[in-house]
Amino acid sequence: MAKKPAAPSAAPSSAVAKVMEMIREHSVEYVDFRFTDPRGKWQHTAQHVSTVDEDNFVDGIMFDGSSIAGWKAINESDMILMPDATTAVMDPFAAKPQMILICDIIEPSTGQFYARDPRATAKLAAAYVESSGVGDTVLVGAEAEFFVFDSVRFGTGGNFGSYFLESIEGPGANMKEYPEGNMGHRPLVKGGYFPVPPVDSEVDLRAEMLSTMGEMGLPIEKHHHEVAQSQHELGTRFGKLVTMADQMQIYKYCVHNVAHSYGKTATFMPKPIYGDNGSGMHTHLSIWKEGKPMFAGNGYADLSEMCLYAIGGIIKHAKAVNAFTNPSTNSYKRLIPGFEAPVLLAYSARNRSASCRIPYTTSPKAKRVEVRFPDPTANPYLAYAALTMAAMDGIKNKIHPGDPMDKDLYDLPPEELKGIPTVCGSLREALGALEADHQFLLEGGVFSEDQIASYIELKWNEVYRFEHTPHPVEFEMYYSA
Repeated sequence: MAKKPAAPSAAPSSAVAKVMEMIREHSVEYVDFRFTDPRGKWQHTAQHVSTVDEDNFVDGIMFDGSSIAGWKAINESDMILMPDATTAVMDPFAAKPQMILICDIIEPSTGQFYARDPRATAKLAAAYVESSGVGDTVLVGAEAEFFVFDSVRFGTGGNFGSYFLESIEGPGANMKEYPEGNMGHRPLVKGGYFPVPPVDSEVDLRAEMLSTMGEMGLPIEKHHHEVAQSQHELGTRFGKLVTMADQMQIYKYCVHNVAHSYGKTATFMPKPIYGDNGSGMHTHLSIWKEGKPMFAGNGYADLSEMCLYAIGGIIKHAKAVNAFTNPSTNSYKRLIPGFEAPVLLAYSARNRSASCRIPYTTSPKAKRVEVRFPDPTANPYLAYAALTMAAMDGIKNKIHPGDPMDKDLYDLPPEELKGIPTVCGSLREALGALEADHQFLLEGGVFSEDQIASYIELKWNEVYRFEHTPHPVEFEMYYSA
């Protein structure tokens, strides 16, 4: 039987003291308490610094949880924001000196983690791995891609539905008249990876995004244009599961706000442009114990048997995990053959068309599994936790993934394709898979039945709206039928 969510540990006094010192050092006027809702969106409430002291790290901040979709009802709305003192960072986008503190959600009646809090789920997943004896650390690395546009317009109603995207690099830009003239330097379809400027027009924008992330404490590494027109990626160093989920929220915050400051707009929507590549969030996963990489060994691609079992678990539960790693209706417009999207559930050290890739490395410390089907609409806490639990189920039950697939999976003949499982084809299918296959998520009380049921209900609302709304393409196909 699953355990109840554990109570959070008290903040170390040294971390709290450091927060108070930062407040004095930076003349902080506001402290912004941030948390993540079930869909993965950062939420916040700001307190004037005169109301903030050491007691906040013991008693927390009361707030109304009924306004968060998928959480409390109005008659049981009181909840506690418990700030994590180790996450304190200055907000580079605030006009007044403002500190950000990432929070856990606490149930006032029990003093325990709120079972629907995504960050608590990630913490419990990391704790489950440690309590199992398999390892003491889960390391995650995430590569979130995104698009930058100059303008976006969209709207729906009873008798209309439309969107229009504009980008200096995008479709139609070649024929547009710009005040300064149209210089014609832009990537072709699938041609963005990766010519130098002026074809790559957003070098300075990406550099500022990455540098700002560095100011907010992320260990930054690189930036580059991605394959599609107007598509980009920034690189940060891997880290522990919960830390990486926290950092993905900062990553998105910086991308959105820096783009906004340039008069542009950024989106993590996986497939905003028809006919070009979509945005993924390739997620690298490994387990360590006592400073040793448990995924390194003498097997295929120098993997350990444990790692192969982890891959087996991820492949077995991939359709259920899709509900967390690919949680939007738009996610499945990316997961189609021909656009570098990993549709087939196989593993390989050689080709990027496999959903589980083993990146080449000469160091055992870098041995990891790169799961290629997630996308950046995912709630990072839930996505990383679900992948970890699927891997742990594979390790626990010794689920071998079978032979690797080192061929180009997109060019396989139909008779070979028949035996290879695929990711889900829609959010509807993913939610059905999660409903049917979630026992592995309940182990150790990491997820709960209530949390999964409420998440499914929340996402069904999106499916219902999507499936019941006429689409412009349907008018092209059926209006004159």
